[in-house]
This record gives sequence, C-alpha cells and structure tokens, in this order.
Amino acid sequence: MSYTPAELKTHGLSPDEYQMIVKRLGRDPNPNELAMFGVMWSEHCCYKNSRPLLKGFPTTGERILVGPGENAGVVDLGDGDRLAFKIESHNHPSAVEPFQGAATGVGGILRDIFTMGARPIALLNSLRFGPLFEASNRRLLAGVVEGIAHYGNCSGVPTVGGELAVDPCYSGNPLVNVMALGLLETAEVVKSGAKGIGNPVLYVGSTTGRDGIRGASFASAELSEQSQQDRPAVQVGDPFLGKCLIEACLEAFQTGAVVAAQDMGAAGITCSTSEMAAKGGVGIRFNLDRVPVRESGMQAWEYLLSESQERMLLVAQKGREQELIEIFHRWGLQATVAGEVVAEPVVEIWHQGSRVVNLPARSLAEDTPLYPRPILSEPPDYVQAAWQWDPHTLPKCDHRGILLGAERLSWEQVLLNLLASPNIASKAWVYHQYDHQVQNNTRLWPGQGDAAVIRIRPQGFGPGEVPPLKPSPKGVAATVDGNGRWVYLDPYEGAKAAVAEAARNLSCVGAEPLAITDNLNFGNPENPTVYWQLALACRGIGAACRALGTPVTGGNVSLYNETLTSKRSQAIYPTPVIGMVGLVMDLKRTCGQGWQHTGDPIYLLGSTAQTTLGGSEYLATLHEKVTGRPAPVDLELEKQVQAACRFGIRQGWVRSAHDCSDGGLGVALAEACLSGGQGATIRIPSTQSHRWDQVLFGEGSSRILVSVDPAHQPAWEDYLGSQLPGNWQHLGQVGTAADPLSLSTDEGDPVLILSLREMESVFQEPFPTPVGTHLGMMPRIKGPGQTDP
Repeated sequence: MSYTPAELKTHGLSPDEYQMIVKRLGRDPNPNELAMFGVMWSEHCCYKNSRPLLKGFPTTGERILVGPGENAGVVDLGDGDRLAFKIESHNHPSAVEPFQGAATGVGGILRDIFTMGARPIALLNSLRFGPLFEASNRRLLAGVVEGIAHYGNCSGVPTVGGELAVDPCYSGNPLVNVMALGLLETAEVVKSGAKGIGNPVLYVGSTTGRDGIRGASFASAELSEQSQQDRPAVQVGDPFLGKCLIEACLEAFQTGAVVAAQDMGAAGITCSTSEMAAKGGVGIRFNLDRVPVRESGMQAWEYLLSESQERMLLVAQKGREQELIEIFHRWGLQATVAGEVVAEPVVEIWHQGSRVVNLPARSLAEDTPLYPRPILSEPPDYVQAAWQWDPHTLPKCDHRGILLGAERLSWEQVLLNLLASPNIASKAWVYHQYDHQVQNNTRLWPGQGDAAVIRIRPQGFGPGEVPPLKPSPKGVAATVDGNGRWVYLDPYEGAKAAVAEAARNLSCVGAEPLAITDNLNFGNPENPTVYWQLALACRGIGAACRALGTPVTGGNVSLYNETLTSKRSQAIYPTPVIGMVGLVMDLKRTCGQGWQHTGDPIYLLGSTAQTTLGGSEYLATLHEKVTGRPAPVDLELEKQVQAACRFGIRQGWVRSAHDCSDGGLGVALAEACLSGGQGATIRIPSTQSHRWDQVLFGEGSSRILVSVDPAHQPAWEDYLGSQLPGNWQHLGQVGTAADPLSLSTDEGDPVLILSLREMESVFQEPFPTPVGTHLGMMPRIKGPGQTDP
C-alpha cells in the first residue's frame, strides 16, 4: 500500500519521511499505523528540528534528581522535600478556541506534575497577545484568562504568578505558556518507563471521545485562515474530574502497586503506549475494545489519536490491578485493564478482535527524524540594520524632558506613558480572576513581589490537614520571564537576559535559584532566519544557565508560530520563556518590591553603564521603534549583584527589592512607590556620557533597586564596598504615603515629580475590563496640569 503526497500531508508527513517509515518497518504502514507516525513524528512530539540544539543545555547538578526525558523535572530541596516542575505551551489551540485551549493547557501541565507522584501546589503563566485595541485580540485575552482561571480555580491549585506582553507580532497567534509546581508525596519518583513482562496496563480517568484528534499535528503547523475549521483538534477539559484524577493517582501511587505512569496528553493513547514501551525497553499490547468511550462508532485511528483530557495509563504490579481499580472507582473515575507489558519491544494494538497496529516502539518514540539545519554564518539583514541604529538620532533631551516635534515632553509625561503601556501597566484585572490563595500556602502573590513564594508543607499532609510536626520554615519561589523583543534584536544576548532576569527575580525575594524549565516559542524553523534565532537563543540559554548554576530539567518547544494569510506570513518574535524555581531557606527572610518604611535609604545595585535604549519599552512606546541592540549581559556582575541582594535579605538588612527591567530605573522606582503606597526622594547623578532618557528609562540586566533598614545602613554599605565595588549607588530615601516620587539632579534641579495618585490613575487603567476601550497601544498622556488644546 502506498499513499499520495496529499494523503501524507493530511498526516503532516513528507514523502521523504514516508520513505523513512517504510525503511524502518520493511513494509508500508497500514492507515492506523500511518496516523500514529503522523502524530509521533510531528514537531510537537519529537522535536525533529530542535532536538540537536537542546543538547547544548546543562542538565545535571547536585540538586537535580530528574532531568529532561520524564514528564517533569525534579529538584532536591533538602530534608526529604522534592519539587517537580515543568512548563508547556498551548498556543495554537488557544488561538482558535481560547477558553478550552488555555484550560486544557493548565490541565495538561498539572498531569505532568502529579504523574511524577507530586501534589500540584502552584501554577504560573506567560501570555502574549496582539494589540488590544483590536477586538479579536481582546476576545483572545478574555477567553485565555477565563480558561486559565476556570481550570486552576476549580482544580484547587493556586495561580501565583506570571507575565503578559502585547505586540503586533502576536496578532492571531497568541502565546499561552503554563508552568506548574508540585511537591512529591511518594517515596520514589514515579517514572514512565514500562517494566515487568506480564504486568497489566491500566487505562484510568475519563472516557475517550473524538475531541482533540490530531491535536499534536495541529500544533506543529502554521496558523492560517482555515485554522478555525480545526476546532475539533482542541481538547475539552473537566477540572473537577481533573481534581479527582489528582487525588486518585496520588492515592494509587502511595500503595506501591504502580510500576509506571504516563499522562495521555499530546497524541493520546498513541503517545502514552509508545513512550512507555520505548523508555522501558519493552512492548505493550493494548486492546481498544476495553477503552471506555463516550461516543459510538469510533474507528481505531480515532481512539489512537484522540486527545480527550483527564486520562492516564498505568503499569501495575501483576495481581494488584483490582486494588488500583477500586481506588479510581471510589473517586468516580473509569479504570480498566486494557493491555499488558510484553517482551517484544513493539506497540501492538487490537480492535474488534483484529490486530490493527504492530510497530516497533522506538520507531514511534525515539528513532524519529532529526533535521540539524545549517546556521547562518552572519546575522540576517534586519539584525545588522538594527545594530547600526544610533540613539543620538533621537530628538535632543536634557534633565527637563525631550523634544518631540515642536513640543517638549516632560519626563513626567514620559513616565506616565510608560506606566500606561500594556507591557508595564498593572495586570490586576488578569490576576484578580485567579485564586492565588487556595491551599493557604502562598506567601507572596501577584503584585507583591518579583517572584511568587509558596510555603512548603511537611510531607504527607494535604491541604486542610494539620500536621503534628512544626511547619517547615522553608519555601519555594517561582517565576516566568522572557523578552521577545530583545531576542528578536539579539537572540544570544536576549536569551541570556531572560535567564538572568528569572534568577534576578528569585533573588529579589531572597530565594536561591536552583533550575529552569524552558518554553521555546519560535516561528517556522525551515526559515533560515528563524532557525538562526532558535540556535543562538539555545546557546544563550545554555551559557547563562552554566554561569548561574541553574541546569535545565526539561521544557517544551513550540515552533511554527506563524500566521499565514493570502497576503503575508507573520512570525512571532522569537520568545523563549524561562520558568525558574528557587529555594527560600527561611520564609521570615523574604521581601516584596514595595517600599516598607518612611526614611529607609534606597540603593541601586549594578551599573547604569550596562544599560541601553536598544529594544527598550521607552523606544517602542514613545518613539514607535523596535531597533538597536540590547545591552550584553555581564554574567559575572549578574551573579555578584544577585548574591548581594540575597545576602542583604537574609541578614534582615534589605526590606524591599525590585528588578530594574522593562522601563528601566524610572519605571522600577514608580512600581516600588505604587506597590508600597509611599513616595520617594531620589537624586540622579548628572552624566555627560549618557542621554537623560537612557539614564531614566534605559534597560539592561544586573540591576536591582533595594530599600534598607537605616539601623543596618553602615553594615550594608561596608558589605557593598567589599562585594560590589563601584557597582552600587545610594539614590535617596523612602517618603510617606503623601509624598510624591521626586527625582532631581545632584545639583538639585528637578527632573520629575509625580504623585502616587497620578501614577496610579494610569498604571491601573489599561486593563479595567476584558473589553475596555483603553486596551492596547495608549495615546500619549499629558503631564500634570496639562490639557489638550
């Protein structure tokens, strides 16, 4: 039997890949087998374009218990505590069905966590949308946020942090990346490799339907004007059933009767059977007639490709299967013996009394195509042009403001415009829809600190249970970070900066960075420019992780994030998102981003000389330019700045800490004022070597804004003098709730004066409602006392 190119294209396979299949099998595959190869050889499942690049990541370390290759990474927190964590994307499903696409993204990442034997304790998300003055993008935002809130809130897992950015390149192709964390409750990590010839294979969870068929293939192609017709490829989730599945699986794992477990996520039964068999070096014989269904008349390929949610495969110890079945039935879930482990390393599928699939497991899950592509020897033209940009081509400016045409724009007006930008403005409308307090372990939640902090419960005690032992003083910190604009302009340095910012955000709450999980969102890798972006970004992530001691434990690659229309192809910015976890040794020694006490001295750790206007929010918002070259990351200085911040927090000297990122120093000062509800008086050193807009709003890595207990000011400055010589400044002091944010030069000339009310009014405005008229690129705002002509 042979297939036409059109038939192969339906399965996402090329004629060359079909010949690879024939060579591996020594025969033509039957239609069911071809369908299985189609999903398993998709980019979403086998990473055929990216896997050669991922080998450059550091993946081992003294705290790494499980690295890449399992459902989630696991790190050792000490004292028997172990943390599982992972990030995944659901970009394309969210583009065509935002509510269910985002909701099932949450459900899928939660299954990755509890499949390891860990109780999920937190969720975070990283979102990207097109300009929100467009109704279609507002609809996507509203649906995605509602979907995340629905699944997370209903399943009882707090959403404790995240990020949201807006740019035209994400129009029609939003990014929805979701990260989850969990604490292991089992003595051993539950892994996915099948073992034990003759052991039964259990299907557990929900029933199987036709939803989500070919979802993996759908996620491995560009979005087009016909993509709305692919809605059946989007799964439908049930968070209440998902919550029951969490509890049933954790109870089943505690019995010791489960040998291996695998979530039925992308590619459903096909993926779970083939991956479990391949990882265990064994085979699985599976009978579709024993699979509980919710639709009649399903064909074998529909069973195999369905991505119906809340389903798992378990390998049980022979003779103990009924013990496990009773646990799942007690939780109101399906559970049945649907297969067994066999010695021959094949996936053998039976349906209606006939064998419909007989394939080597490795040919589906491991012996897949790889496409190491040539990497451009020089940056593409758009990058070279951007790097030639000179900030001195911008209008003249001084300490009073900047000339825009015939009008002088004051620095107050500039700061208000930046605070109103959707990329900087408060995301309260978003995170107020999430339950971030469920489980009663959240110590720092959205809007309070640069990273979330979650208390660690003693092992073996779930939410609502009172442990007999003294609670652990330790906590876990987590963050997600990325800057697609920077990576677009300089993939290597931009990716380094994403890792550095994630670590810096953890350090700002007093946590020791431990490890990362990454989500690589890129366009079509067959485009040489996109592949160059991907390759250099991977190098940058690897370099930063090695320097900062944060190995990669796994992650997700989402390619083909492009929107095809009859007129053009629009790729997203290359957007690697870094999810990072850290350890807080004493929850009493953490801090948020807002000022705490009037009179506290304020310091800037790091060097303003490391900043630039290239790729900055200021340049994009005020001058409508995306150009220049982001500042290179000095990883040695980065380590020193972060270590100083953590040391100050642990000593009880530092009362607040906030990363200087989007919008530079000016925005960081405003955010610390707004978060703490207090003003500040700041002196900005006069400079001849930098423009005033670069001093106020230039961006770069390795800078942290802190306020300090005055009683410890001498000890703090002595410490900085020895540990950060020449890389810190005393800027001023914290004011009262009635005081403004006031910036002046060393000579006392005023630079900027804004009240908290003025800043708050624009900072909270862009996200008031899901369909608000102010969502999107904001018109320039007048300064205090100014009106329109």
